[in-house]
Amino acid sequence: MARALSEIEGEIRDLDADQKRALLRTLITELDAPPDAEVAKAWLKESQKRYQDLMEGNVNGVPGHLVFERLRARIGR
Repeated sequence: MARALSEIEGEIRDLDADQKRALLRTLITELDAPPDAEVAKAWLKESQKRYQDLMEGNVNGVPGHLVFERLRARIGR
């Protein structure tokens, strides 16, 4: 049976600062691993489709400042 996340968090809190840094580096390295080639290919295809839709006028772009204003409104900042 898998251990509860709260149990794991408790053990992490008991680590000293160097151990926490080492664990964090390991986790970040794992998360930043090279992407799966098929996933990368799918994202490239999707981004090309979205760009084409934008260039052909099939969709309207949203200015960056509006995107951030809307995001801040949603998260309350």
